[in-house]
Amino acid sequence: MSQRIYLDYAATTPTDPEVLKVMQPYFSEEFGNPSSVHQFGQAAQEAIVKTRQQVAAFLGCQPDEVIFTSGATEGNNAVIKTFGFNKALKEKLGAVPHLIVSQIEHECVLAAARALEKEGAAKVTYLPANRDGLVEITELEKAIKPQTALVSIMYANNEIGTVQPIAAIGQLLKKINQSRANKIYFHTDAVQAINYLDCDVQKLGVDYLTMSAHKFYGPKGVGAMFVRQGAPFVRLLDGGEQEFKMRAGTHNTPGIIGLGAAINQISAQGGSASGGKNLESLRDKLIDGIQQKISHAFLNGSRENRLPNNVNFCFEGVEGEAMVIALDMEGIAASTGSACAAKSLEPSHVLLALGLKPLEAHSSIRFSLGRYTIAKEIDKVLEILPKVIGRLRNISGNLSSGETPERGKLPDDFGC
Repeated sequence: MSQRIYLDYAATTPTDPEVLKVMQPYFSEEFGNPSSVHQFGQAAQEAIVKTRQQVAAFLGCQPDEVIFTSGATEGNNAVIKTFGFNKALKEKLGAVPHLIVSQIEHECVLAAARALEKEGAAKVTYLPANRDGLVEITELEKAIKPQTALVSIMYANNEIGTVQPIAAIGQLLKKINQSRANKIYFHTDAVQAINYLDCDVQKLGVDYLTMSAHKFYGPKGVGAMFVRQGAPFVRLLDGGEQEFKMRAGTHNTPGIIGLGAAINQISAQGGSASGGKNLESLRDKLIDGIQQKISHAFLNGSRENRLPNNVNFCFEGVEGEAMVIALDMEGIAASTGSACAAKSLEPSHVLLALGLKPLEAHSSIRFSLGRYTIAKEIDKVLEILPKVIGRLRNISGNLSSGETPERGKLPDDFGC
């Protein structure tokens, strides 16, 4: 097999060699526990303080507003569940809090919200997205109630790459809060945005922001969250006074250092907004090539408001997992959507929210580009993919020749 092509950067990225180099001393040389008062511990603590300052500078916040976590799943759960576990907030509202989350959030946000609903600890509105995967600000405004305490909208979707108007939503909530007794707090899951979008929390107007290092060439198992000073926070982990008493547990010092080094690389390259300029042309080359070479193929998500590294297509008449396996046999790594739901047989909740039928959702595949993607790899995909799709369609026998059917008007037995 020729050299493998990795196009699943939205699932995870390789740890950058320079990041790994910065981390290595903290495994075996500077190995002290940052909570220890001796020199070994204080050396580790100083490194964590420096990293916290790096992340704060990147986000445009104060260092004591940065909390290190095990990743965005923990951070997202911490934010959502704060509004179910906060007794003082419930007393102030005189009722359980009302939360607004979009239907296309990462599963960890949706699962946390459903858990609060099940316990009767919160009421939740699941805000729909339009056909392009965008949240309509007018619909968000309509959903707000007197007991609304939190709005959680992800910055960029992990499956379809749609970029939400976070700054505009922040401005709306700021205006609404001026005439409310209880503030509506704003959270964004910025996992996919860190590499490519401006994540200055002051410009965005968010009170909480969550991230995972392994999505931007840092190590797995570590993340960070921004918690604005004065915003409610109920810690999930008890048993220690780490992280300003907001998250107990011995620090993952090498991981935290790696997160900071990865953040520094983004800053050194001109910031998040400059990270995708090269990838945009490769993304568009792949999108245009697929549309030219393969019939009955539809782009999922917005063409304009889209991450520079995301390509998600529905190939009608082909089962998504079959495509992933066939491409893998050709040395091309792609996915059917979120890595966190890869073993689920259910159709993507994100694609269903866009109005796709279950079989259309099952016929979709995501290519996500990254730092090491080059043009000849895209050329190779465009050479192999039409053959793979044609072969799988011949096997399934479900797609007849002729006019392309209208989206959402397919027969119930269409697909694999």
